[in-house]
Amino acid sequence: MHFLRILNRDAERWALLVFYVMLVLTMAVEVLRREIFAYSSIWGEEIVRYSFIYLAWIGAAAAVKERAHIRIDVIMHYLGPRAKALLYIFGDLVMFGVALIALYWSLETVHVSWKFGSVSHGLRVSMVWFLLAVPVGFSLMIIRLIQSFLRDLRSLRDGTPVYEGDKLFD
Repeated sequence: MHFLRILNRDAERWALLVFYVMLVLTMAVEVLRREIFAYSSIWGEEIVRYSFIYLAWIGAAAAVKERAHIRIDVIMHYLGPRAKALLYIFGDLVMFGVALIALYWSLETVHVSWKFGSVSHGLRVSMVWFLLAVPVGFSLMIIRLIQSFLRDLRSLRDGTPVYEGDKLFD
């Protein structure tokens, strides 16, 4: 159970770290190869591109967890705890619906790629591995939305202030 608690707390952070390090190291190697040896590879550019795609989708799930997505929350300053909780619950439900639809269609894309056996140009690896970034991101988002929904329901039930995430500007 301890492992699941750690995974729940840090899964996105570790995945983001892995993809970010992979992106930076590959980009640095490719820049050095291009500037020093006047040679670059196709695979390096692909690794950077697909690492960035995974970073974006896993980062979106992490933002859902931390309630860090950009939002206009001027009206939230004038609402009480109950109204805030209801508004956040409504937002989570709408986002949950959108995430379910997006998950379905992104899995359809993965299925088509798998069915026809498409591969990347430089790495010659099945495109399924790269296209999976979208359903993985939306699956993580759905899990985090369920957690957020339950957290907001608890706040609504207990009458405690709803979790609003960290503020960028005060």
